[in-house]
Amino acid sequence: MKDKSLHPKNKFNSGYNFDELIKTNPILKEFVFKNKYDNLSIDFSDPKAVKELNKALLFSYDKISIWDFPDENLCPPIPGRLDYILHLADLLSYEDNIKILDIGTGATCIYPLLGVAEFNWHFVGTDIDLDSLDSAQDIIDDNDLDANIQLRQQFVEQHILKGILEDEDSFTAIMCNPPFYKSAEEAQGANKRKNRNLGNNAVRNFSGNNNELWYVGGEKAFLHNYLYESSLFKTSSKWFTSLVSKKENVESLEKSSKKLGASEFKVIPMSQGNKVTRIICWRF
Repeated sequence: MKDKSLHPKNKFNSGYNFDELIKTNPILKEFVFKNKYDNLSIDFSDPKAVKELNKALLFSYDKISIWDFPDENLCPPIPGRLDYILHLADLLSYEDNIKILDIGTGATCIYPLLGVAEFNWHFVGTDIDLDSLDSAQDIIDDNDLDANIQLRQQFVEQHILKGILEDEDSFTAIMCNPPFYKSAEEAQGANKRKNRNLGNNAVRNFSGNNNELWYVGGEKAFLHNYLYESSLFKTSSKWFTSLVSKKENVESLEKSSKKLGASEFKVIPMSQGNKVTRIICWRF
């Protein structure tokens, strides 16, 4: 049965074939068991099991065979991350020689990996955390993807595009998965709630370093800063895009985009299972 919440072209929208996934990542086998419905599954509250499952999903692509990153970094759910890439592909369907800037690429380098695996796009990934960039570069090197993916470090916490974009840059689109929380304390509180909801207080399956999880002022402040900075680099990218978790942030962003001179602002609905989110896209 297809997961209709995912993009129709998402290769993982028909559920998980664990027998096939174990072939791509044999380590996954030790975490797979038959659940009460006599179906193969894993314990989704176990961070190791979740990591090995997502490795198996990623290794189903011929171009990717190694994906190692520290346990303290978020393990991205591959189907949901792939959806952003697929919706971006729809937005850019009339473009050739696509080059994407990924803001906050993180230790996993997940969006560039998926964009290269699916479409052979070219990427520049940015991050403020040098350890994350080191991890991402190792992944790029291990999979021989240096021709497709380059990395740049952001040195100023408050800046998003400033200090990253160069005069000669010409991107087809910029993408971003922004920090959600306003502070480390708020992120830790959400971690505790999530663990309680999973019914497993002993397991910390919600990892992530500061830059991945929070930004002063939260998602709204980050996105308004990104929107403002995009107006300083109007010709550096054909489209500027971002995930937005909180629906209430969309209206103020659309109003601000008009004030800053954006010629178009659109919202692409996106969901994975019960989680509803959206991609906002604007251009000048």
